[in-house]
Amino acid sequence: MSWRARLGLLGAVAALALPGPAFGARLHAGLDPGADPKGVAAAVERATGQPVTVLDGLRAIAVDARPAEVRRTPGVAWVEQDVVRRLAFTPSDPLAARQWYTAATRAYDAWDTLPPLAPVRVAVIDSGIDLSHPDLAPRIAAARSFVGGSPQDTRGHGTIVAGIIAAEPENSTGIAGLAPGAELLVAKVVADNGTISVEAEARAIHWAVDRGARVLNISLGGLRDPSDPSRDTYSRLEQQAIAYAVRHGAVVVAAVGNADQAPRTPWRFASYPAALPHVIGVSALARSGASPEFSNRDAVYNDVAAPGEEILSTFPRKLTGDRLECSEQGYTPCATDAFRPPEGTSFAAPQVTAAAADLLGVRPSLRPEQVIALIERNADDATSSSGCHRCDAGRDRFTGWGELDIAAAIGALDQPLPPRDAYEPNDDAGGDAYRLYFPAGAKARFVRASTDFWDDQDDVYSVHLRREQKLFVSLVPADSSNVVLALWRPSTVSVTDLARQDLRIRLSNRHGRRERLAYTAVQDGWYHLQVRLTAPTYDPVAYRLSIVRVR
Repeated sequence: MSWRARLGLLGAVAALALPGPAFGARLHAGLDPGADPKGVAAAVERATGQPVTVLDGLRAIAVDARPAEVRRTPGVAWVEQDVVRRLAFTPSDPLAARQWYTAATRAYDAWDTLPPLAPVRVAVIDSGIDLSHPDLAPRIAAARSFVGGSPQDTRGHGTIVAGIIAAEPENSTGIAGLAPGAELLVAKVVADNGTISVEAEARAIHWAVDRGARVLNISLGGLRDPSDPSRDTYSRLEQQAIAYAVRHGAVVVAAVGNADQAPRTPWRFASYPAALPHVIGVSALARSGASPEFSNRDAVYNDVAAPGEEILSTFPRKLTGDRLECSEQGYTPCATDAFRPPEGTSFAAPQVTAAAADLLGVRPSLRPEQVIALIERNADDATSSSGCHRCDAGRDRFTGWGELDIAAAIGALDQPLPPRDAYEPNDDAGGDAYRLYFPAGAKARFVRASTDFWDDQDDVYSVHLRREQKLFVSLVPADSSNVVLALWRPSTVSVTDLARQDLRIRLSNRHGRRERLAYTAVQDGWYHLQVRLTAPTYDPVAYRLSIVRVR
């Protein structure tokens, strides 16, 4: 029997062993003001026939009894069943105690033992990994190089990333990964000379998604500089690859980048692909809780932060073998100089990737936008009290929503879930819009979706109209009046192109709980309906869209 199966069986036995509240459960009873503890204890003992313990100094008693028997005793103010607290699961792997970042992100606090999570395929798009590493080899589902040769890691970066996510826990070896259910899809995209082509990255994304990746970790990036297009490295090919992943239900996590790769330190813009729609952009935190100078800032695309200094993880054993005097062979204490110790947003991102895998392992039916909202909205706000003295309360450019809190994200699964949006990605006009086809003879289509100011500000739908055909559209947001509706001409390429706002032909005629617009087509073609959230909100906003066509 595997260790996961044994843990699941133990959890089931423990659950069966708990007493039910209707049968002599251990109870606590608080006393009314002025009530004599010994007198009330004696009365409860007479009523229940059970010995009573007076909890000195707490104005309460404890007894094994039925709640109703205790409640009706004079002098009792309240009754509750004994609540059992538990220790969080602590990996027993030899180096796990030195993984300080697992406590900082509460990586294991959601469980007292590791649960039997559903397997989740996680793509590591990086420099490859050490394919025979004892902490990683059992977790590899597939591996491929997109730069020629073997996917074996000869640099170390990808092996560090993979270990943070998926190092085998409870195997009496090395460290413990943060995602016990992760199965690795290894995609090597770093060439021997250290360069990374967008083509290799895009091909790797497609390969991983086609092999079932539910989460993609991209701890690499290109410079973003909106003020200087000549050095901005935006790639349409990269964005299309990201959109392909999202369309197929994958969560994409990327590092916001390090300022040592930018013109200035600190750099005020997140790198690509972190600065693309539907990508969780991850910044770094120091052990003190501060935002390190190397971690890129961004008021929009920096979504969440995680520890990014003094990271202990796996490392290619062939490289650690160059330091034979080091006892922790195969791990970063014995790494090459460039990674001893590892630091950077590259190693913060895989902690968020692991959180996404954990959420999907618990609830496989989650959509990417739900996973993103659960991680971001349950982050621990970084402020002066947590060590980030430059961080304002709420979302900020240093840490986004705050420090990753894996246990809080998992705990939020017991609450109402964030809204779903099955039409993503549909962030612009042209080929990026979602085409709404009408069933034969139908005059109306209805859409339920959501929008998020920080991750998904625009939703665009294409509707085909014939000349003289009338269009009536109604939009009802669940809880915000900051949603507007616009209609654009068939020739529109982008609804965000400020130079072509003349292509917008209608804007919703009122602002409030319901947005409406009407239009009579002057030509045949695919017109574009834009739903935009115009102001920040804490939660994503669900909406209902009604589209009616009549002659």
